[in-house]
Amino acid sequence: MTALITADLVDLDVPSADRRTAVTALAERLVKAGRVTDLDRFLADIEAREAQMPTGLEGGIGIPHCRSAAVTEPTLAFGRSSSGVDFGAEDGPADLIFPIAAPEGGDTDHMTVLAALARRLVRASFKNELRNATDPAAVATFIQQEVGA
Repeated sequence: MTALITADLVDLDVPSADRRTAVTALAERLVKAGRVTDLDRFLADIEAREAQMPTGLEGGIGIPHCRSAAVTEPTLAFGRSSSGVDFGAEDGPADLIFPIAAPEGGDTDHMTVLAALARRLVRASFKNELRNATDPAAVATFIQQEVGA
């Protein structure tokens, strides 16, 4: 099994404050990495999930996620936005974005990842590390170690 997150799935300067544009930029990384086979299908599945309930969490966190037939293996990406992206959290936009892509009909591995990530996101030290990071490879390694995936 491939690592859940790798340096090529990390964007330390997400190019837009618009949710759809930001998610598309991160999803394009998943396509380039061979983890998503159909960008449009994947984005439609993300939008369908987002329509059910916003994926913004308090403290500047966005976790757009879905199960999709376009996903080849469970994957976590990471994006950081200097302008913030609105994922519907009551306290405002997210500067830390964690897209989770799970294969349709797959097991519940993505829920384990989501739970492990949520436990880390309550820690200021975890968020600060990501907000101050300058190296995508170091970020991928840090998240991989913290989430235990």
